[in-house]
Amino acid sequence: MSSPRSVPPSARAAASSTGGGCLSGFLLPPLAVLLVGLLMAVLTFDLSGTTAPGDLAAAVEATPAIVPGEGGLSPVFTPEIQFWADRIVVWAAAAGLDPNLAATVMQIESCGDPQARSRAGAAGLFQVMPYHFAAGENPYDPATNALRGLDYLRRSLATAGGDPRLAFAGYNGGIGVIGRWESSWASETQRYTYWGNGIYAEAASGAESSDRLQEWLSAGGTSLCVQARARLGLP
Repeated sequence: MSSPRSVPPSARAAASSTGGGCLSGFLLPPLAVLLVGLLMAVLTFDLSGTTAPGDLAAAVEATPAIVPGEGGLSPVFTPEIQFWADRIVVWAAAAGLDPNLAATVMQIESCGDPQARSRAGAAGLFQVMPYHFAAGENPYDPATNALRGLDYLRRSLATAGGDPRLAFAGYNGGIGVIGRWESSWASETQRYTYWGNGIYAEAASGAESSDRLQEWLSAGGTSLCVQARARLGLP
């Protein structure tokens, strides 16, 4: 669970003072709603953690390509995240999440680098810690990583009562932080919430660009995206 180490002076104040988040819930875009019916027939999504990632990968391969901004992801995300757009829509639908919420987490965690690894041992697209994987699972397999990461995000959002802002805090700092005073959150969690809530709010609003995302890139996110771009072979 990572975020840029530097942050403008106003960021921490915003992270601490904004109450309740900017959204009260989440909505699946029309295409994702249609995909849910398809996925129920293709996948057996076991929330206890026994879904076969191979089934999820097969569903992705059978899904038509998604055009950003047309029933898929918001166009605010970087090209490295748009690379995964069709997969994110399917993965998010399987978890019952807004794909823009899932994309925001991927943006901050890895900028789309499937081989990303943190100093703490978090791995892959969603920077999932090793103990979330079942024995024998490959944490760097994109479908497996998405399955485990988005299940944790789903549980964080449920614990937060549907508040995406608190869900970001729970994803980064552990679900237990959701019920604590924000002043007790680690500085990294406060930064993560500031970046995530701002980016997601702009993506969900239908904006064409995100000032918060540009701020995140300037604060250190660019280096993460450069690494991801090279890994993905993007120009």
